[in-house]
Amino acid sequence: MKKLTFLFVSMAIVLLSGCNSKTQQKQANTLRTENDSLRSELTKKNADLDDMMGTFNDIQEGFRQINVAQERVDLTRGRISENAASAKQQIANDIAFITKTMNANRQRIAELQQKLKRSNNNSVQLQKAIESMQAELAEKGKQIESLQAELAAKNIRIQELDNAVTELKGDKENLTNENQAKANTVAQQDRTINTAWYVFGTKSELKAQNILVKGQVLKNSNYDKSYFTQIDIRTTKEINLYAKRANLLTSHPAGSYSLEKDEKGQMVLRITNPSEFWSVSRYLVIQVR
Repeated sequence: MKKLTFLFVSMAIVLLSGCNSKTQQKQANTLRTENDSLRSELTKKNADLDDMMGTFNDIQEGFRQINVAQERVDLTRGRISENAASAKQQIANDIAFITKTMNANRQRIAELQQKLKRSNNNSVQLQKAIESMQAELAEKGKQIESLQAELAAKNIRIQELDNAVTELKGDKENLTNENQAKANTVAQQDRTINTAWYVFGTKSELKAQNILVKGQVLKNSNYDKSYFTQIDIRTTKEINLYAKRANLLTSHPAGSYSLEKDEKGQMVLRITNPSEFWSVSRYLVIQVR
């Protein structure tokens, strides 16, 4: 009997050992898969970052070359009265180089912005660096316009400088249009985010518009949407109901509103916490009697 018991115990230990081994192996495989996935993700992030930093360095080098060319222009314009022809040619060459490099930097900055958007690297510092470079590019444009105005005051015209300023004005116009389009989009999104609809009426009126069907509100998609009034939740805080009694049929958190009577004894809905009041539904249905 003791031998038989010992045999059963031994078999149980072997089976448990086998189960534990399989469980450990499964856990090890899972960890290995997760580790490989993390390593792959990290490798991609590093590659994206290296790519973005390469573009960033190219932009910085472009600005360095622009600064060097600007220094030559500053030196040359001081000698323009001595040797007008050669000085004008030197300035023309440098302005052509500055314009070309600025265009290249403008394109690289746009590429860097797109790379940052596509990557999973939400670097606040890199975004600030991009904004700083965009500001620097705009400042270079102002400096070129200032140089043109200075030389024009001396009756000195340089075609390359005129072309550069014309191109910059075109960029400004495009940027203005782009910013206006963005502003319009943001404004539209803002209006959409802060839009709600309300309606109030007697039970029979709400039924007639399929807003209230068999005691349920807005369950039928055939209700008349034009029957609702559209509002901006930031500005509409009170709704006059022109009735002695009223109750809300749609869900809105208690404590975010109150139903009170005005001096004529008619009900007024006062929304005391708009963000909470409209958090459940952007549609408000009130039954009045």
